[in-house]
Amino acid sequence: MVTCKETLAAIIALHKNSFTGKDIVATKIAPQSTIYRIIKNFKERGSILVKASGRPRKSSKRQDRLVKRVQLRDRSATSAELAQEWQQAGVSASARTVRRRLLEDGLVSKRAAKKPLLTKKNPSGTD
Repeated sequence: MVTCKETLAAIIALHKNSFTGKDIVATKIAPQSTIYRIIKNFKERGSILVKASGRPRKSSKRQDRLVKRVQLRDRSATSAELAQEWQQAGVSASARTVRRRLLEDGLVSKRAAKKPLLTKKNPSGTD
């Protein structure tokens, strides 16, 4: 169950003011199991911060800005080329990771529209 930070802070504040778990449950801030879990985690960790889940990122925000800047400089560069440039900057990431970082920054891959070649039959605008 996800509990907002204000609720977590309120439960810990009551616990620090020597309220028992039953007293805190009586306030109906959150379900009993949630309250006891929050108090237990607070006693074990000493804080109410929740450990981040998931795999750590390969690149920092600064390195993400670098790959965006390189891509904006050369709009025709492929993600594989950008990944090689990024490796020279010290980030070993795949082309797929490069595409993900650019997508996070709002840069979407697009290809120029194919236009028909001009022939003698095409009307010219200047007569």
